Amino acid sequence: MSTARDIRPRQDDASLLATSPNASFNSPSSHSSAFNRTVPVNAKPLKPFATEDIKVLLLENVNQTGREILSQQGYQVEFLKSSLPEDQLIEKIRDVHVIGIRSKTKLTARVLKEAKNLIVIGCFCIGTNQVDLQYAADQGIAVFNSPFSNSRSVAELVIGEMVMLARQLGDRSSEMHAGTWNKVSNGCWEIRGKTLGIIGYGHIGAQLSVLAEAMGMSVIYYDVLNIMSLGTARQVETLDDLLAGADFITCHVPELPETKGMIGQKQFEKMKKGSYLINASRGTVVDIPALIDAMRSGKVAGAALDVYPNEPAGNGDYFNNDLNSWGADLRSLKNLILTPHIGGSTEEAQKAIGVEVAQALVRYANEGSTLGAVNLPEVVLRSLTMDESDHARVIYIHKNIPGVLRKVNEIIGDHNVDKQMTDSRGDVAYLMADISNVDAATIKELYTSLESLPSRIMTRVLY
Repeated sequence: MSTARDIRPRQDDASLLATSPNASFNSPSSHSSAFNRTVPVNAKPLKPFATEDIKVLLLENVNQTGREILSQQGYQVEFLKSSLPEDQLIEKIRDVHVIGIRSKTKLTARVLKEAKNLIVIGCFCIGTNQVDLQYAADQGIAVFNSPFSNSRSVAELVIGEMVMLARQLGDRSSEMHAGTWNKVSNGCWEIRGKTLGIIGYGHIGAQLSVLAEAMGMSVIYYDVLNIMSLGTARQVETLDDLLAGADFITCHVPELPETKGMIGQKQFEKMKKGSYLINASRGTVVDIPALIDAMRSGKVAGAALDVYPNEPAGNGDYFNNDLNSWGADLRSLKNLILTPHIGGSTEEAQKAIGVEVAQALVRYANEGSTLGAVNLPEVVLRSLTMDESDHARVIYIHKNIPGVLRKVNEIIGDHNVDKQMTDSRGDVAYLMADISNVDAATIKELYTSLESLPSRIMTRVLY
């Protein structure tokens, strides 16, 4: 059995982030992460009881930095550049303990039902709507993502698109490629002095706000929460207020029932004539047929879309009417920028995502830490040290029903419990305890006893 190792800070961690071709410094992280905690130098390497070598399946061309972190742990890592059809995915997932995906792989209940050995899912992206989170939680499978690592990349894309739309650069470039010289200034503007309206003032929206102000724009934003603004940005009370006051409108909201069709015919009617719309959030947020009508009427002077209701599973000539019935009508519009969901597709963002998610997977597999999990309660204990050689870490994921702790403590109570923590989230609870003075026979006894409890969802023992 390969011994799992803790990730320790390295002097060359900064080299995991790509540098600009014309600069000698590393791109800074776009956020401060609680994951970047210091691991004790003498941390004890833990390995799972009753588990063979940890098998990892990585799909959709997960960044090399993430692959290397997982391989360095001694895990058996299989890497594929594309997603898999559901039937093939079911065959692959049956014997893996860890799976890493991006946005195209769909981990439905049907797929997860066959994943008998799976303990954790890593989404090497922002979104997790491609995973049945509740079903995963009900099976004790933790899910991690990287919600902030690509926020700077998305914000920069939006800034670039605003300039391109205001100057009609997409059309001028296409004309030049076709051999047509068309030098015009009518309907072309500076973005300085214009008002940017941001829908969703999270990490991306806030960074975009700062960049836009640096370019001389005024910023207003709408969010369902009251959020303190950065710079001189101003929060407005309603979405209608934002639509009426902004020259450029950009969407940065999650995919929720409340955000589906958030920008439709009624919202376009409330916008300024000649305004611009950018959507780099989720494809269901904007009603595309309504956008087509608004652009044809001149109400909207230009738009940029990076996401769509239905997106191809891979690269190729698939963005057509078979995928979305309005595809040809959309592509026929002028001053429209269409990109294939590349908001976070930069070297810097993908490397940062690879590091963040891979480290979370290692911490969960090696230590049981759920810090940052999107579907389980967050529980973390300090690392065991080499001085604690006769210690074991018990992880008991169980149904959140009365009386469970009493039953668990009856099992572990005869041993020296150094530290213990438990928390619940909905119908699932997560307990972690470090027990000292145990040997292989004791570990087996603990594991068997906990597995026999009717409340059990999953039992893991690391030693």
